[in-house]
Amino acid sequence: MNAMGIVTDLIAGGVGGNIAGAVLKKFDLGPVGNTIAGVVGGAGGGQLLSMLMSGGAAAAATSAASAGGMDMSSIIGNVAGGGIGGAIVMAIVGLIRTKMSSTTT
Repeated sequence: MNAMGIVTDLIAGGVGGNIAGAVLKKFDLGPVGNTIAGVVGGAGGGQLLSMLMSGGAAAAATSAASAGGMDMSSIIGNVAGGGIGGAIVMAIVGLIRTKMSSTTT
């Protein structure tokens, strides 16, 4: 994966984490927490999606991206994988934080 794909995953993950925090108020970590969890999830989600879709159209997108340019399908894949990964990690961290705080009170 090229640097542009990784940056796209990180940005989409941060945005996905903040959107999930806005939707799932119970698990909201605050703007900074949502962004950090989203960035971590975006990196992981983008990498996971690229591994799962390593054949067929994704292989053509990967070869186009490695040739120096990113086509629209690879950008959409990075945004989707990063955003969804960011939202999932933010929700998991928020759930863990909520469960831990309810057991200590």
